[in-house]
Order: sequence, then C-alpha cells, then structure tokens
Amino acid sequence: MSNIRSAFANGKAFIPFITCGDPDLETTANVVRAAVENGADLIELGIPFSDPTAEGPVIQGANIRALAGGVTTDKVFELVKELRRDVKIPLAFMTYANVVFSYDAERFMARCCECGVDGVILPDLPFEEKGEFSAVAKQYGVDLISLIAPTSANRVAMIAKEAEGFIYVVSSLGVTGERSQITTNIGEIVKVIRENTNVPCAVGFGISTPEQAAEMAGLSDGAIVGSAIIRIIEKYGKDAPKYVGEFVKSMKDALRSRVWQHGRAKEPQWLVQSLCGGAFDAAHYTNYLKNKYTELYGL
Repeated sequence: MSNIRSAFANGKAFIPFITCGDPDLETTANVVRAAVENGADLIELGIPFSDPTAEGPVIQGANIRALAGGVTTDKVFELVKELRRDVKIPLAFMTYANVVFSYDAERFMARCCECGVDGVILPDLPFEEKGEFSAVAKQYGVDLISLIAPTSANRVAMIAKEAEGFIYVVSSLGVTGERSQITTNIGEIVKVIRENTNVPCAVGFGISTPEQAAEMAGLSDGAIVGSAIIRIIEKYGKDAPKYVGEFVKSMKDALRSRVWQHGRAKEPQWLVQSLCGGAFDAAHYTNYLKNKYTELYGL
C-alpha cells in the first residue's frame, strides 16, 4: 500500500500545507513538527517558485519571502532529509511542473525517494500530459497526486481511475485562499470518484475554519488547509510553530468530533474491498453452511 494511503487509515485526514523556507527553513522544520505533534496526518510541503499560478496572494507572498531568503530545491530536499529523522507521517511536495522539469524529472524523483518524499502534487500539470512525469515517479515509488476541479466534469471518472496516493479535490474555482463559503457540489464529485476508485480523496482550496474542515471531510476522506496556516506563519514568524500547532489541533478535533453530522464516509463496497482485499463473495458463507450442515446431519 502507498505510504500516503496510510494517512487515511485511521479516520478523516487533516492535511496542512506549509511553504518551505518561510520565514526560514529552521522555522519550517519546527512548524512541521508542531503540526505532527498536534494531529496532522499528512503534510504538503511547498517548494517555492517564482510564478505560482494556482496560488492566491497569501501563498504567493510566502513564496516570495522564501525565495528572497535563498531557498532552493536542493535546500528543501535537505530539509526533508533532516525531518525524516523523526517525522514518520507521509510527506508530499506541492510545486510546479517547471520546478521538476528544470531540476530534471528523474533526478527530482530519485531525490524524493532518497529523502523520504512520498508524493508530488503539480497543480499546473494537465492530466493528459502527466505521462511525462508519472512513469519516472512510479520508477522511484513516488505517487503523482491527481487533482480534480469543479471544471473537470466528464473527466472525473477518467482521472479517478488512474489516481495514486490520494486525490486532491479542488473545492472552488480560482486560486488558493480562504473563502467564507464553498458552494461547489463536492458530494457529487466524490460520488463519481467512489464509483471509479478506492483511492481516498481530500478537499482543499478555501478551507479556513474547523466548521468548513469538518463539512468537507464529512463529504470526503479529509481536509487540506494552506492559506490559513501561512497567515499564522506570516504573523508570528519564528514564533509560529506554537500557534500553528494550536490551529492544527483545532482542525483535527473538528474532524474527529463533527464528521458524523455529514453522513457516512465510505460506501459498503469500499469497506469490503479495503478490509478483505477483494469484492464481497457470498460463496465463502454458503460453503461454510454447506460444510457445517453436511457434517451435522450427514447429508
């Protein structure tokens, strides 16, 4: 099983996003550890990029600050290597195709494998063009995470069937950033995903409150939060780990305590498949009855 899938093994997953190197790499390491200590199940680590097209002003600002501080892709790999001395939960990079391409895709995935990165999310990579990276990612045991947006429409089933690790469900059109309301029919998107794969899915873009996180996780397998965490880091700087830890705890508590308000999380077929390794087969039970009563009554 993919290591990323393990993040969803014990209930709803809370997934924080953190830009590496904002305000510096030492603080990033401390923020990651604080998030883990307070219940984060998987962490997305953003590799800074000069043109983060999917990001709103909050995360763009974090990218600018990190790059101004001299953060490079190599330094981020070294950060992950250091984190892996004690951080055991899955880690995934969130970055852009040009970062991977300019580094050399095979070299990038090889370093992910070497340092302990479990997955890579490339929001600007069209599904139809992912073959350029997916083969080499698979070669090094790295999951290339698929995104499904409100505009994916008829492509949801196609994307879901080829998904690895988990599926990132984009809650809203536009760029990242907090939203007062999420109006996309997430339940309908998740329904199509469930019909085509047992790969878990988590909702991101626009989630900033425990109530939103619980609602979105109730419809899917987890919630992803980025901009709200970056705001805390921007506000508190080197002192941010304590406050990020408190925020992560409030989010994880909300997922644990309120998720049942939003209906069942898994279809019965998914549970059977996951627990038994295959579809339900009544023959096991009928064979048991046949053997039992044959022996009992000498039939």
